[in-house]
Amino acid sequence: MNENQLLLSSQICFPVYSVSRLITKAYTPHLNKLGITYPQYLVMLVLWEQEGVSIGQIKNKLYLDTNTLSPLLKRMEKMGFIIRTRSKKDERSVMIELTKKGKDLKSVAASIPDQLFEEIVADKIEIDDMLDLKKTLCELITVLTDKDKKAKE
Repeated sequence: MNENQLLLSSQICFPVYSVSRLITKAYTPHLNKLGITYPQYLVMLVLWEQEGVSIGQIKNKLYLDTNTLSPLLKRMEKMGFIIRTRSKKDERSVMIELTKKGKDLKSVAASIPDQLFEEIVADKIEIDDMLDLKKTLCELITVLTDKDKKAKE
């Protein structure tokens, strides 16, 4: 066994984990102004993109477990951002729709991505490098998701 394999600096997962935590932390002041958490923001992004989606669709888009997503959605409903209703087509499915308050939040949140880019990386990293990184991370998500699905079969 190569001793260097177990060095923290040799791990691919550590920088990904650290960047994820730090980006979430950078979002926090912006999201506090909206009264939502980062996971709630991700749900809102899904709903702003396509309203009237099932819990299963949100779960798949965000790679979240149902036991993580259900309490999150209950809190968002209590906050007045969403409404949960049984699907008329399939009563086993719960549909999520935005309320007026949830829809109105979109215009307030619209500036967050640009603000974050400016705050975090604009003077250090080129936009093309960020887009390349995003592409690579999306490819990694696909590989890991496929591997996970095969392991469950």
